Amino acid sequence: MVDVMEIKSVDLASYTLIGSSIRAIMAFIVAIIFLLVFEIVAILVPPVTAFRGFIIASGLALIIVYPIASFFINLSIRFYTAFVYNRLVSRISGIKLAMEGNELISIPVMSFSLILTCIYTIVAFILGLFLAAATAPFLTLATTIATNLSAATGIPFTSQMILALGTFKIIFLLILMPIMVFIFGFIFNALVAIFYNYIATKVSKIQLNFQEAGNNLKELINIPILPITLSVAVIAAVFGLLNGLMRLATLSAAGDIGAGVLALIMAIIGDFIVVFVLMAIGTFFYNFLAPKIGGVKLQLE
Repeated sequence: MVDVMEIKSVDLASYTLIGSSIRAIMAFIVAIIFLLVFEIVAILVPPVTAFRGFIIASGLALIIVYPIASFFINLSIRFYTAFVYNRLVSRISGIKLAMEGNELISIPVMSFSLILTCIYTIVAFILGLFLAAATAPFLTLATTIATNLSAATGIPFTSQMILALGTFKIIFLLILMPIMVFIFGFIFNALVAIFYNYIATKVSKIQLNFQEAGNNLKELINIPILPITLSVAVIAAVFGLLNGLMRLATLSAAGDIGAGVLALIMAIIGDFIVVFVLMAIGTFFYNFLAPKIGGVKLQLE
């Protein structure tokens, strides 16, 4: 029997802590890989050997700084997104999950797309607000400099054009960018849900294992790795197909059909493999950390 549950709220502490911890671990792994690659290059490429000490020192610093920075940046981002989600649920519908046992049978498209897109749009507006505030002083300074140069040299610097371009940039950041984020974000999220419902579930259904956590919350204690990695990788492959078809059309129009076909194949396979690996690693660390620091807690109704 299919049971449709709505995520009414997300526990801020559990969501931010485990998500940021996973990101920090993956950042640590990436930093080690970069250090190894740079070390190999320093050994194999003689001109770079002279900088080997600097490369090693920079790599060791990266191993320390990158995970810490990644943890705190993701901590603030995840806290904010979960906070906004909890505030929006009372005004618009939260994400709904059609579950049968522990299997995610389908994702209702509208609820999934709308609330995530609203979160993206709010983030875009706040980001635009900060960028516009930072632009305003430089715009005033540039206009003043243009006016003074014009008066001093007799060369007609167009301060009005600078002012017009700056004003357009501010309008773009505050109005046009959030609108574009809403439109394209909604389309993307809707496609993710549609691709999962009609394509990915034919290959594998995501499985989510919950247990009661008190205070009307359920804790996600375990996520079977293979089902979620296959499902998400299939969705990525479909997006890769769409991207590859655009490359195929572009290269075919230029007369290089062979390169277009190769680009199509690489887009599909490449997106599938990359997402499969990343999801497998992320899910593995989630399952490893959940018993130790607690999994994500959700209020499901």
